[in-house]
Amino acid sequence: MRLRVLFLLVLFPLFAVSAPLPVPDQGPALRIQGSNTIGAALGPALVKGLMEQLGLQAVHSEPAEGANEQRVIGKTRQGKTVSIEVAAHGSSTGFAALKKATADLAASSRPIKDSELVDLEPLGDLKSPEAEQVIAIDGLAIILHPQNPLNTLNTEQLAQIFNGEVSTWEALGGVGGPIHLYARDDQSGTYDTFKDLVLRLRSKPLAPGAKRFESSEQLSDAVSQDPQGIGFIGLPYVRQAKAVAIVDGDSQPMLPLTSLIATEDYPLSRRLFFYWPPSSRNPWAKALVDFSQSSKGQAIVAANGFIAQQVQAMAVEPRASRPDDYQAIARDAQRLTVNFRFEEGSASLDSKARQDLQRVVAYLKSHNKLDKQVTLVGFGDAKNDPQRAALLSKLRAMAVRRELVKNGVVLRDIRGFGAQMPVAANTADEGRIKNRRVEVWVH
Repeated sequence: MRLRVLFLLVLFPLFAVSAPLPVPDQGPALRIQGSNTIGAALGPALVKGLMEQLGLQAVHSEPAEGANEQRVIGKTRQGKTVSIEVAAHGSSTGFAALKKATADLAASSRPIKDSELVDLEPLGDLKSPEAEQVIAIDGLAIILHPQNPLNTLNTEQLAQIFNGEVSTWEALGGVGGPIHLYARDDQSGTYDTFKDLVLRLRSKPLAPGAKRFESSEQLSDAVSQDPQGIGFIGLPYVRQAKAVAIVDGDSQPMLPLTSLIATEDYPLSRRLFFYWPPSSRNPWAKALVDFSQSSKGQAIVAANGFIAQQVQAMAVEPRASRPDDYQAIARDAQRLTVNFRFEEGSASLDSKARQDLQRVVAYLKSHNKLDKQVTLVGFGDAKNDPQRAALLSKLRAMAVRRELVKNGVVLRDIRGFGAQMPVAANTADEGRIKNRRVEVWVH
């Protein structure tokens, strides 16, 4: 299965370069290192798109010296060769390469760790809005053999399975005998994300018997050929395997659907990043970052099976299990494919939310929705006092309202639903942060 989505391509400014980019006399114009999820196909595709946008000719990629490394090459109209190197050995290697000055841009399928942030402090603040660039949204799919009858697993079961505590399919109500585990390697951002979202939260290490892979494609193909297999993978690499619905805490079962991943409601959704050090003077790095956020760049994101960040409206079924007031909103309006989230321990919008603000404003302008056509719906994590939870959820919506008002948006309504309708478990900080969100509805 290869999930793709088409979005309206009207929400980003056209990418433009004010002056021709310099071509080095020798060596690559840009060196990118890090995530296999990004570097295997998405990163090179974005590089090709940038080169073509700049008018380079005969753009193509070829293998570089090492495994999982490639070089994208193009020629200027004057006949000079431009090459950009992409090495895909795992997210942590990208940050290590920035420190060693062997890369200009780090590709990562997880946020930068606090230890890495401190380690790279001489390069500037890599958590600043300019440095931390969310280029796409991905979801970790839990995959089984296509004939496996199980359709739903919860995150607690996942932790027990991959820790080895649950070792047979019969223990899960299935059939097939011993469970065979497939996992990415230690350098992989995919593994880091799974470890953070599933294993670490429950203090469970990965079972030592798991088969490890550097290649996402090889892992997926191995699971799809093993009736007893289970693995985790980025969305574009589900391929011939079967993805199951995931439950986290009191959330509803969620398949890795594009709409649920775009809003980051899906329990195993994640962001894909470029980290561009503030100290960098490489103009090709800035050009690639800007191109990745443009409409053409985001079209490439979607074409490679990830979720583009362009905003669209979607109908939501007013399910009876949801609060009456929420059902009324769902009947009268459509939800935008974006959730506003906040910095940890802060009322400030996070780096993606700041980018999303401009996307939402662009959508509202292009659809004539600036004047009393928007309802903001806030949610929070569970509190001892439900009234306090409801108040805090409304205050978060008001924080988004302030930013929208600055851009000429007149709101129709602001609602706070407290701790109702969680999308993640409230037993850890990560889940509580996901539950502290603001939805945008257009009438």
